[in-house]
Amino acid sequence: MQKRMLGNSNLEVSALGLGCMGLSHGYGPAQGRQEAIALIRAAVERGVTFFDTAEVYGPFTNEDVVGEALAPVRDRVVIATKFGFDLPSADGKQHLNSRPEHIRQVVEASLKRLRTDVIDLLYQHRVDPDVPIEDVAGTVKQLIQEGKVKHFGLSEAGAQTIRRAHAVQPVTALQSEYSLWWREPETEILPTLEELGIGFVPFSPLGKGFLTGAIDKDTAFDSNDFRNIVPRFSAAARAANQALVDVLGELAAGKQVTRAQIAIAWLLAQKPWIVPIPGTTKLHRLEENLGAVDVALTPGDLREINRVVSHVTVQGDRYPSDLQKNVGR
Repeated sequence: MQKRMLGNSNLEVSALGLGCMGLSHGYGPAQGRQEAIALIRAAVERGVTFFDTAEVYGPFTNEDVVGEALAPVRDRVVIATKFGFDLPSADGKQHLNSRPEHIRQVVEASLKRLRTDVIDLLYQHRVDPDVPIEDVAGTVKQLIQEGKVKHFGLSEAGAQTIRRAHAVQPVTALQSEYSLWWREPETEILPTLEELGIGFVPFSPLGKGFLTGAIDKDTAFDSNDFRNIVPRFSAAARAANQALVDVLGELAAGKQVTRAQIAIAWLLAQKPWIVPIPGTTKLHRLEENLGAVDVALTPGDLREINRVVSHVTVQGDRYPSDLQKNVGR
């Protein structure tokens, strides 16, 4: 497995990480505990060293599963987790909370669930408009000084927030959505990260599964699947967005790889400090995703991908309105 540095930090990780959320949260019933642990350990055996979780996934159960799975190899892996919500939520909605005392409480609880003495990368999950980002960054800086955290990250933050946080405590990585069907970060976020020397960790690099070609307008999601409330996954939007999947299929056939591998290889080719974190519950999908690291895209390939993809207008917002207001702050 190839390695990458997250920006100008000294944090080296595998070129692809594993997003662990879907093992416990978001995409229907949770994976059985032993099956989830086995998948995480299979990723380790295949060279993955970067694992992403959060207290909100489950909530709490995903951190616990990740902690148990990685305990035997803790010295060989990088674990990222997140704070930023009041949990549990009585009404099922997201209530932001990045008050300094709450951050400290979350970190202590996460350390126990993760069975570790230190969190390698601690993200603010969503920017809290009621707490100055300087206070958030300052709290994480103290936790780093205390040896409980190694690196500070932000998730779905806007460029000005990134700058303000970075001035207090250097930001190692930004985690936000980025893929062939969500390219907004290219406008302002990527130039900001490059200027400041911050790594980028794209989640949903396969468009929450859509770019693999395994989902079409007739696909029925489980009642607990987050995609049921995502405008981009309405039946009408899926029918319209099939054009992008078809284009990816043609490109993949030409390279004798899969759609998923083209989509991930394209992300890896954008910048050397980009580390995607595709998630899966299936071993064969894990192996398929990891195979993308070996897919070499030439400058001509990248121009062709950009040319054909630019003719497809993706339909539907990526979040429902109540969640969209929490991103890009």
